[in-house]
Amino acid sequence: MINNKSEVILGRLLLVIALVITLVPLASMLSAALQPADQNPTGFVWPSDPQWINFVTAFEVGNVFRLMQSSALIVLGVVPISIIIATMAGYALGGLRMKGGRFILIFFVLGLTIPFEALIIPLYYQAQSMGTLNTQLAIVFPLIGLFMPFSVFWMRAHFVNVPPELSEAARVDGATTWQEFVRIQLPLAVPATSALAILLFLWTWNQFLLPVVLVADPLNRTVAGALTFFQGQYSLSIPLLNAGALLIITPAIIVFLIFQRQFVRALLQGAVKG
Repeated sequence: MINNKSEVILGRLLLVIALVITLVPLASMLSAALQPADQNPTGFVWPSDPQWINFVTAFEVGNVFRLMQSSALIVLGVVPISIIIATMAGYALGGLRMKGGRFILIFFVLGLTIPFEALIIPLYYQAQSMGTLNTQLAIVFPLIGLFMPFSVFWMRAHFVNVPPELSEAARVDGATTWQEFVRIQLPLAVPATSALAILLFLWTWNQFLLPVVLVADPLNRTVAGALTFFQGQYSLSIPLLNAGALLIITPAIIVFLIFQRQFVRALLQGAVKG
C-alpha cells in the first residue's frame, strides 16, 4: 500500500513538472508579446500595461487568416486521405491476416527509420517533375506518403486486438468482407482513428521544413512554415514576432484540448487490449 501511494505521489509530481515545463515557455512568449512593439523584452516580466493590440497587428499585417486558410486546405488534403488509406491497410494487415502481411508490415516499419531530411531533395525534384512545385499539392502528396508508415502501423495495432469472434459471427450471418469492415470494424475503430486524426492534424499544422523548401510563396505554406515570413517582417519587433507565433500555435492547442478525451481513450484502449 505504501509503495502504491509513493508511486501515485511520484506520478503526480512528474505530471506537475511536465506541466510547468510546457507552460513556462508559453507564458514567457505571452509576456513578451504584450510588451510595447518598439521594445525588446529581456527576461520573464509581465508588462504593467499589456499591449493586446500587438495580436491584432500581427494578425492583420502578418496575413494570419490567409495562412490559416492555407494550412486548413493542406490539413483537409492530408488527414482524411491518410485516415482512409491507413484504416483499410491496417485492417488488411491486422484483421484479415493476409498472406505476406508480416513482410509488408516490416516494409512499413522500415519507412519509419528513414530520416525525413534525407527525402527533401528527391521530393523537390519529384514535385518539379509532377508540376506541383510551389503549390499546396507539393505539401499534401509527400505528407500523405511520409505519414503512411506510422498510420498503417497504428491502425494495424488496433485491428490485431479486435476479437476474431466478431468477424466469424459476421461471416456466419452472411456478411461480406466489405460489409464486416464498414458495419463492425469501423465503429470499433473510432477511438483509434480519432487519435490518429489528432496526431496527423498536429504534425501537418506544425510542418515547417517541407513547406519552406517546396513552396516559394509564404502565403501558400502552412502557418508553421510561414514563420520565416513572420521573422522577416518582425525581425526588429520581438513582441510582434511572439504575438504572431502564439496566433499560429493557438489552433493546434485548441484542437488538442477539445479532442484530448478521445486521444487518451484510444491510448487506454490499446493499453487494456495489449
